[in-house]
Amino acid sequence: MKKFFKDIWKNRAWLLMVLPGTIWLLIFSYLPMFGQILAFKNFKISPGGFIQSLINSEWVGFDNFKFLFNSGDAIRITRNTIVYNLIFIVLGLVAAVFVAIVLSQIANKKLGKLYQTGMLFPHFLSWVIVSYFVFSFLSADKGMINSMLGAFGIEPVQWYSEAKYWPFILVFMNVWKGVGYGSIVYLAAIVGIDKTYYEAATIDGASKWQQIKNITIPLLVPLMIVLTIMAIGGIFRSDFGLFYQVPRNSAVLYSVTDVIDTYIYKGLMNMGNIGMSTAAGLYQSVVGFVLIMITNYIVKKIDPEYGLF
Repeated sequence: MKKFFKDIWKNRAWLLMVLPGTIWLLIFSYLPMFGQILAFKNFKISPGGFIQSLINSEWVGFDNFKFLFNSGDAIRITRNTIVYNLIFIVLGLVAAVFVAIVLSQIANKKLGKLYQTGMLFPHFLSWVIVSYFVFSFLSADKGMINSMLGAFGIEPVQWYSEAKYWPFILVFMNVWKGVGYGSIVYLAAIVGIDKTYYEAATIDGASKWQQIKNITIPLLVPLMIVLTIMAIGGIFRSDFGLFYQVPRNSAVLYSVTDVIDTYIYKGLMNMGNIGMSTAAGLYQSVVGFVLIMITNYIVKKIDPEYGLF
């Protein structure tokens, strides 16, 4: 115990640096975990505040989970969440690496920074703002796309009533908004690659594409694997703003836009069913944890050095 406190004092400067993040993690990630008990109760508000209401609420075991899965919604929202996130992970990875490589090849550094800033800008836009931009393009009567279609004598499309278009729209919007931010890490990794590799390749007569294929991409693989494992851990978590704000919560589109996060929100707002909403959230977290453990195990079996932990 004496050695433990001695080590703390010795590393006090580094521990103070991580203290704010540790406090944030405890308050917003670990402390709320006690609320998962709501998933096993029929929560009812009673006099005496939240704690008293929690104590007085009836224990129902797994009834909230049964209601969730028997409703038929679980299959739909799980399918949408997994399929969309798999597409986002794959396309996001490819797009981010591609953009990072392109930016690294721009000779004019000022121009490269201008392009990087322009591609990063969408990341800082709220999905609420983005939803209005999308609406200005897809509005049935005054949207830019329908106005262009009308100019060619084509019937306007009721975008917010046609579910078949929205998987493509949502995927495009996710990549458009995230590719700039996602490319930053890969661009930093490319900048950190030893230049002597490229100099040796140039002397050997390697083209730019050969240098990218045989030097840049192989050296980015460990980072790509780590970020992919972390992304798979959140495969059951969706961008709420993308799936709720951009389609403008249109009930006609629920078959392709409803995911676990929007389902939990609507369960709270429309039905007031706190127990079932908590059960859906717990289901989301547990499966995400299992997926990241399985993915990390598989990666470590292939190459132990590429494992996340």
